[in-house]
Amino acid sequence: MDKPLLLVDVDGVISLFSFDPARPPSGRFQMVDGIAHYLSATAGAHLRALAQRYELVWCTGWEEKANDYLPHALGLEAPLPHVSFDRAAAVGDAHWKLSAIDAYAGAERPLAWIDDALDDRCHAWARARPGATLLVDTAPATGLRDDHVTRLLAWAAQTGAAPRPR
Repeated sequence: MDKPLLLVDVDGVISLFSFDPARPPSGRFQMVDGIAHYLSATAGAHLRALAQRYELVWCTGWEEKANDYLPHALGLEAPLPHVSFDRAAAVGDAHWKLSAIDAYAGAERPLAWIDDALDDRCHAWARARPGATLLVDTAPATGLRDDHVTRLLAWAAQTGAAPRPR
């Protein structure tokens, strides 16, 4: 059985913002195309742990650009696949990422999605989706945290995903 997908947003999950500059979270600034991004100090270790149970996929407006900067900065083994978005494809009141996620993942494959911009449309989509689906909301000031990782690993174990042999 394939591992479940873990769709990973960048801004608000790995690249943090809206935190108190007098008390920033642990991390560092990195320039990305001339823009300073504050990368979480723990995001790399969290993603490496999650890669044991998930197939990691960038699900960000950065698209393939995430691979130009993040794998090395986060200590990931290799570039990740990414969801490609056609923002014009969003119809009606669907969240702008949903049609691209459906096209990438299909209806049945288990997936978890971690993002700071999940809304009611995303939750309704997840409930209606035939495949097992977990949505994990983050706060942009803290991003991916230990409790998110614990929840994601427990969910992957419930879906039957085996850890990758070392």
